[in-house]
This record gives sequence, C-alpha cells and structure tokens, in this order.
Amino acid sequence: MEFNRQSRRHGGVFWRLFFALVSLSAIAIAVLTWLFSNAYEDLLWRHVRDTLRATAAASGELLAEQWPGQPSPILQANVAAAADRASVRLTLISSDGRVLADSGQESVGPVRQMENHGNRPEIVAALRSGEGSARRPSPTLAERLLYVAVRVGDEQRPLGVVRAAAPLAPIEAEIIGVRRWLYAISALLAVASAAIAYWIARRVADPVRELSEAARALVGGEYGRRLAIAVPSHADADEVAAAAVALHDIGKRLARSERQLRNTSQTQATILDCMTESVIAVDSSEHILFANAAAGRSLGFDPARVNGRTLLEAIRSHELRDLLRQAIAGRKPARGELTSRVKPPGVFDVLATPLAGDPPAGVVLVLRDISELKRLERMRQQFIANVSHELKTPLSSIRAYAETLRNGAASDPVHGPRFLERIDEQAGRLEELILDMLNLARIEAGQTPLKLVDVPLAGFVKRCIADFETQAAAKQISISVAVEDALAVHADEKALRQVLGNLVDNAVKYTPAGGRVAIRACRDGERVLLEVEDTGPGIPPAHHARLFERFYRVDNARSRQLGGTGLGLAIVKHLTQAMGGSVALESQVGVGSVFMICLPAGKLPPSG
Repeated sequence: MEFNRQSRRHGGVFWRLFFALVSLSAIAIAVLTWLFSNAYEDLLWRHVRDTLRATAAASGELLAEQWPGQPSPILQANVAAAADRASVRLTLISSDGRVLADSGQESVGPVRQMENHGNRPEIVAALRSGEGSARRPSPTLAERLLYVAVRVGDEQRPLGVVRAAAPLAPIEAEIIGVRRWLYAISALLAVASAAIAYWIARRVADPVRELSEAARALVGGEYGRRLAIAVPSHADADEVAAAAVALHDIGKRLARSERQLRNTSQTQATILDCMTESVIAVDSSEHILFANAAAGRSLGFDPARVNGRTLLEAIRSHELRDLLRQAIAGRKPARGELTSRVKPPGVFDVLATPLAGDPPAGVVLVLRDISELKRLERMRQQFIANVSHELKTPLSSIRAYAETLRNGAASDPVHGPRFLERIDEQAGRLEELILDMLNLARIEAGQTPLKLVDVPLAGFVKRCIADFETQAAAKQISISVAVEDALAVHADEKALRQVLGNLVDNAVKYTPAGGRVAIRACRDGERVLLEVEDTGPGIPPAHHARLFERFYRVDNARSRQLGGTGLGLAIVKHLTQAMGGSVALESQVGVGSVFMICLPAGKLPPSG
C-alpha cells in the first residue's frame, strides 16, 4: 500500500529514474567489489608467494656450497630453526626427489620415511625452470598448503630443491574477512547510492510531475495554477525550468484567452438575448446549438433546455424544419413565414442563413415578429374599406337626391325642400367625418400641439355639459355632475373638452328617453379618475377590446342612424394617451356603460 501511495505520489518518471539509478549503482558497486576483491586476493597471493620464494631462495643460497647428500639430525635441526624464524614450512629435496629435511617433521627419522617428492608439481616445475608453485593438500600434514619451490644449482647439474610452504587456511580466512568488509562497504554504498538516487530522482521527477499535473490542470481549465518549480534566473536554466516557464506563460495566455472568449460569449449572448428578433442556431444534423430568450418566448420553449435537441423535437414545427433543410440543400438563404402555436399566436418572417462550409456546418434562423405589421396591414385595409364605405354612403345619398332634383323634384313644393334638407344633412355628415379623420390623423402623427395646464375640473365639466343640455332635455335624459371643487387635472383644456364632449355626446345619443347620464370625478393618488356613466343598452364584452378602434361600431345601422362617424372613441383614446392618461370601459348589457378617463392630477390656482 505504501508503495502504491508513493507511486501515485511521485508518478512513473520517478520510479523509472530511481530504479535505473539504483540498478546502475548496484552494477557499479558489484563490479567494483568484484574487482577490488580479486585485486586484493591476487595481491595477497602474490605477496605470500614472494615471501615464500624469498625464504626458499635465501635458504638455497646458504646450502648451495655444502648441499647435503643424506638426511641428518643437524640438517633437520637447522631447517626447523630457519622455518620457525620465517614462520613457514621448509623442505629440502634432492634432485632425485628424496626428502633431505622437513620442518614439518620432529626428527630425522620420519624424514627418511617420507615418500619421494620427485613427482610433486612444484618440484617438477622448479627442476625444469628454476621455480615452481602449487596450492594443494599436503599428504604429510593433511592440510592445504601453498608451495613455492626454488632450484639449488644450475639447470644442467641441479643439487636439489628448497621448498617453502604456508597453510592456505589463514590466507583464505584473511581473504574472506576482506571480502566481508568489502561486502559491508558495498552494502553501505548501495544504501547511500539508493538515497542519492532517490534524491536525484526526486529532483528530476518532481518538476516533471509538477509539469504533468499543471498540464492536466490546463486541460481541465485551471489556468491560474502556480508551478512549484524553482526557476533559475540565469540564462542557462535547465530544460524543465524552461518548460515550466513556457507552461506558465501558456496558462496565463489561455486564462486571458478564456476570459476574453467568455466575455465575448457573454456579450454576444447578452446582445442576442436583448434582441427582439428570435435567433436559433442549428447544426447540420438539425440539433439546436443556441437559442435566445426571444425565441423561447415566441415559440414556447425554454432556451436553456433545448441545446442538443433536434429542432423538430424542441419546437415541433415542420415549416421551420423544411426551411432549414431548404437553406442547407440550396447553400443560400431561404425565407418564409411561420405562424406560432403559442398563445397569443404570432406571425414571423423567418430567414434561414446557412453557415460556412461545404456542406454547410449548420443554419442560423432569425425570426422577426411581423404580427403587428400584419395587424396594421389589416387595419390599413380595413380603414381604407371603412373610409370608402363611410364616404360612399353620404355621397351616394347626395348624388341620389341631386339626381331626383334634376329630374324635376326641384319644382315640387313638397319634396324639393325636403330633398335639399337631406343633401345638406349628408354634406354636414360628410364634413364631420372628414374633420374627424383629419383630427385623428393629426393626433396619431403627433401634430396636434398640446398645452398642458392645471384645469379646475368642477367648472370645466359644467361648462362642457352645457352644450348637451338641449339634446338631453329633448329625450328627457337627466345629466348629473358629482365633481369636488378641489379637483384639478393636468391636461390640455381643448383636448379635454373634446374627450369629455365625445363621451357625453355618445352617452346622450345611446341612452334611451327617460334615462340618465352621470359624470363623476375622484382623486386616486397622483391621478384623477373621471367617469361618464349612462343607462344605455350596454356593450357586450366581445366588443370591448376593439371599441376604441377607428370606424368600429357595435351596431352599424343604429350608429349611422344617430349620426356617428365611428371615430369619436378613437379620438378619445389617442387624446387621453397624448395627455399622459388612459381610458377604460365597464359595461353590462341592459344596464349601461361607464367610460373612465384617468389623468394626472393638477393643482388649483391660489384663491383670492
């Protein structure tokens, strides 16, 4: 477990380098130990042989002039004494192999009984070349000895051989002892080498590991990681330090690039999300790459959850998919219209633009909401139709009456004046219609200058309804006013008179005989609520949303019968909005209607 932890900690580079260094150190120590051991052994054997040779040679020189022919006690004693002084075994052997003296024997008797040594390898070599040596067991002493034999006399007339011998056991014991010391020293060197190898491997592997972890951190997006590597300041920094500097620079550049990319991406995403147009990016396999918030609102999906889903799966629009495929197949922008199924439904102009590539890498879909344009187009067409119809009706009447008068009715005392009165009535209606249209056009174009002042409401309402008292009295309609004297509105007096006049005029027109019209006003915070209530037939809820449109009538026949142009409420709405107010309606069929005007509150002028 410890090994595994160390391995994970240091990594493969450390252990490979460590084992390589330890292996090289072990091989070097083993080779050096073997060399030193062999060298010492050779040196020791050479020293022992040289010592034995010198002893044998010195003894031979002493005996050369008086070489004994037979063993004798005196010779035995002299050889034994010389051997003791040199701490060796000395043996004198005649040229025919007979033993003349041997320090290994206590007396001359056993010497005479010793076997012939003429066949001993060291004796044979000495008689032949002057010197011989051998390491072998001694049959006489029953132990292993190192023998060195030196010839006495010349090669043609050798007198014999002096042989010096030393036991092998002490020498081999010394060699073994030295080897043990060498092995101990080698073991210490191995431990020291392992420690040094560990230190070197750490010094080399730790920066490499740090570089590796830093590289993995870069891959994982940790661009700000600092490298714990000492980087020399001098120019000849090693490769690892140079790599650390380069990797650190790469990290800083990547971090800077990522920040720039993230900022750019966030900016682009913000721009796309702020766009009113819907934007959807789709790859070549029809999977959604990006969709902005407008696309989600327009097509009814969550932009954060559609990435990676197919276009058809997320939006379920075959028209959009077909347009996408058309752009990819044609390698050029394709345009079409799409009606969304979400509520409220919308109409979109779709532009599918293929991305660069062959085949295209994808398509960018831009959906522009043209619902309002379509509605305005319908309103324009309807307006033209309504204007044509509204103008055609009085013109047709005028033409018919004029034709009748031209055909002789002008001299008719009964019908002539009545036809002229109808012509004048239709001309007045036509003039009123044209004036209302011009007035509404100026209001919508912002060409009606408004002078906003503080208007005391109580007196203003009373002056305004005075114009309708005769009309109301003719139908026995009562008009009541409930406006506090302390109320004032901030409005244009002329525009407010037209707004209130249109509402009261409609109330009187559509309220049946004997009904009532009530005008109320109250303060609501910083605004004033002005209400015009009638007891007319009421307006069905289906008409409320369109009631303030131009030429919109709940009952066309009755409206024309009462002389309405169909523009009064549209003028009310636009003038009220131009003064910073709003208009609303509450109505119940069979009970009546309440039109509510909300305007900014004004201040009454100081009294006195």
